[in-house]
Amino acid sequence: MIFGFYKGFPPSEARKFLGGINFNNLLIIHMRLKGAEPMKNYVIKREAFQAVGIKREFSFVNNDHHAKIPQMWDELNKDGTTDTLVKLNNGQIKGILGVCVMDKNKQSQQIIDYWIAAEYKGDKPNGLESIEISASKWMVFEVNGVMPDAIQHAWKTIFSEWFPISGYEHAGIPEFEVYPEGDPYNENYYSEIWVPVK
Repeated sequence: MIFGFYKGFPPSEARKFLGGINFNNLLIIHMRLKGAEPMKNYVIKREAFQAVGIKREFSFVNNDHHAKIPQMWDELNKDGTTDTLVKLNNGQIKGILGVCVMDKNKQSQQIIDYWIAAEYKGDKPNGLESIEISASKWMVFEVNGVMPDAIQHAWKTIFSEWFPISGYEHAGIPEFEVYPEGDPYNENYYSEIWVPVK
């Protein structure tokens, strides 16, 4: 059966050939999937909430945002803005948020709005802007490692590896990173990525 499948005729027919039959070796392909430990994740549902902070625009062209967003963090850490946000943080999510907003009007220009913010209940404080994060089901990914490399690698993994096989779709509202207290340059630093899913 295997012979017939491979050569196209049964062994009994092969015996009739006086000149012999050429046999080629079968091509055998060995595949091994290689990767890091799977990202830990879990689902959570949340009602809408407000965050307050600072918003800036960044370009996706040539991954420009990978360099510019960390510079924004450095600036706001130095001028005391992140300390102010820590004090204002009175919501359920403890830590500073990095909120990614893809505005449909700016999508063709490959521009994203990025917020450094904190969940906050109350009137908008002077000098800060506010954003409403819609109610959603969220897939929360746990991230461990040195910033910004760990978070950038996690984003890439989520969209290139996790989403295609997850059975989920992006819910189309802002997604965000959560940075709890701690040393972001420590290899054991813990952070999270919250992705809205449906």
